[in-house]
Amino acid sequence: MVMERILEPEVMDSWEEAIEYDAMDFIEVNTAFASQSIAFGPTQAGLVLDAGTGTGRIPVLIGQMRPQWQIVAIDLSKNMLQIASRHIQQANLQQQICCQLLDAKHLPYADGVFDMVISNSLVHHLPEPLLFFQELNRVTKPNGGIFIRDLLRPDDQKIINALVESIGNEYDQHQKKLFRDSLHAALTIDEVNQLVAAVGLANVKVYQSSDRHWTVERGWTN
Repeated sequence: MVMERILEPEVMDSWEEAIEYDAMDFIEVNTAFASQSIAFGPTQAGLVLDAGTGTGRIPVLIGQMRPQWQIVAIDLSKNMLQIASRHIQQANLQQQICCQLLDAKHLPYADGVFDMVISNSLVHHLPEPLLFFQELNRVTKPNGGIFIRDLLRPDDQKIINALVESIGNEYDQHQKKLFRDSLHAALTIDEVNQLVAAVGLANVKVYQSSDRHWTVERGWTN
């Protein structure tokens, strides 16, 4: 029997939360995500949307690897974006990466404007992920790249306990609680497949990409 989804707050918007989140060591995960995103994106110039950018670590990594891309990094947290802007300035990428305070479920962009849409660890925050998948489908070009990754909700509490214990002593009890809450709020593979089918997202691959993640991907084509 599949565990019920337990929602967590959609926006981490206090300054303290933003600082704490940015201090957590995601460099290995972020670098892997950035590298894999590039593999599914346009080979030359392109306009890329990063939905739920948080503190902007991923678009900075991508911008350094793909200087020909323009990146729009959006988030609903003012404080997260304030820290993201600092990282972008420190990397001298202000001309390449634009931060916007926006809701990924209600985007102001025209249909089919982006060559690629990426998102890392946004979906588990959303009470209505269908709205995001509808917007994802709408604003991406029909031949555009897609790379979406998020946490996977385990089948039972025992697996959640094991995953939380596996993240190591470098995380304090509060950070472990955040991870536990996020696992409870995450989607299953079946739920992701249902969302993809519901919005008619074509030619995507949906799969479990680690013991705690699912991925939706589609390569950019000419």
